[in-house]
Amino acid sequence: MPEKHFKNLLEKMEYRSARVCVIGLGYVGLPLAMEACKAGYFVSGYDVNPVKVELLSKGKSDVDDVPSQDVRKYIDNGRFFPSDDPDVISDADIVLICVPTPLSRFKEPDMSYIEDAVEKVCDNIHPGMLIILESTTYPGTTRELLVPKFEGKGFSVGDDIFVAFSPERVDPGNPQWHTGNTPKVVGGATEQCTNLASAFYLTFLEKVVPVSSADAAEMVKLLENTFRSVNIALVNEMAMICEKLGLDVWEIISAAASKPFGFMPFYPGPGVGGHCIPIDPHYLAWKLRSMNFNAHFIELASEVNYRMPNFAIDGIVAHLNNHGKCLKNSTVLIMGIAYKKNISDVRESPALDLIQLLMDWGADVIYTDPYVKKLRWGSDYIESAELTEELLKSVDIAVLTTDHSDFDYDWIAEHAPLIYDTRNAFSGVADEEGKIATLGVNKLNS
Repeated sequence: MPEKHFKNLLEKMEYRSARVCVIGLGYVGLPLAMEACKAGYFVSGYDVNPVKVELLSKGKSDVDDVPSQDVRKYIDNGRFFPSDDPDVISDADIVLICVPTPLSRFKEPDMSYIEDAVEKVCDNIHPGMLIILESTTYPGTTRELLVPKFEGKGFSVGDDIFVAFSPERVDPGNPQWHTGNTPKVVGGATEQCTNLASAFYLTFLEKVVPVSSADAAEMVKLLENTFRSVNIALVNEMAMICEKLGLDVWEIISAAASKPFGFMPFYPGPGVGGHCIPIDPHYLAWKLRSMNFNAHFIELASEVNYRMPNFAIDGIVAHLNNHGKCLKNSTVLIMGIAYKKNISDVRESPALDLIQLLMDWGADVIYTDPYVKKLRWGSDYIESAELTEELLKSVDIAVLTTDHSDFDYDWIAEHAPLIYDTRNAFSGVADEEGKIATLGVNKLNS
């Protein structure tokens, strides 16, 4: 009786007796696990990293948006059980796959994390299970990879088991929008799968947006992040153009943003970072190349964004030269290495590219970041320097790459000999000596 499993799982959701397992306890999986615990579910968390599992088992969070007290609360009351043993999947009625989807060195999708998670689900699958993939991927992944694997175990998708895709929409550090109140897009392998996945999310999230298929849900995520990538590339190129024309790109953006319709402000910087924007458009471009279609616009945007660290280097070199210094053998202080302000996430951060380029130029590089106390660099670690008056006076130039709210920009400007600002954070700071240069502003020609 195909309806039996559907109705049984709906009833378990209603009474919160369904057991949930989250595979991957990172910036997507851990917040989801906490929301499910908050709704009354018992949640197992599976992660391949035993260090992370041990940390969580002690009630400590390593995700910026999840307070340790929340983890401790659900560990103590028995609702959250983190483990590095994949056998915990076998007890679950609902499985959420939240593993990384990086790019290979050839900028092609690395599906190994999803494939490994799917294999572990296959080893523990049972009738009446709902499996939802949340990892960002190319359109067709759920239909082409997950469904055949599960059907190969003898289950009928939509009858015996249920499979769906629901893209994560996490914006780390956003004080307004978080996992609980961000609308959730859901697309199932069948209509029954969509309905069941939607019903599950509605037990602990405010709004669900069902779409016609898993492919459609996968494409939604890629459109969202390609939209950002393309618009960031446009404004990054505008920054280059404004420097050529002797204009201030930040003034131009501010004035354009006064238009109450037909314009949305984006802001330039030394590149793009995070897991999504530098990576997700490549998933779409790769899929289209396999269908003999070249996504020119998407790939051009990525090229522009990847050029920005070199553009920032040119600005640093010019600023040093204007004050009788050269970059080689200069001491450069990088201020902020997280990919965005007020978080500790350094994934794909353009500051890392900037550091490597500065080293290639022969500069001595120091970094300071109140959110990132230690940074893995190759096989070693480098530590964040304490931002003191002595440190600022000892360097040749300070380069702001991440505009953390913790930085006192007036105080930094008072003590640093030269500043190169990639975020326009020093715009309100007095600079009678001309020691502050800003990306997208050519003071010499203005």
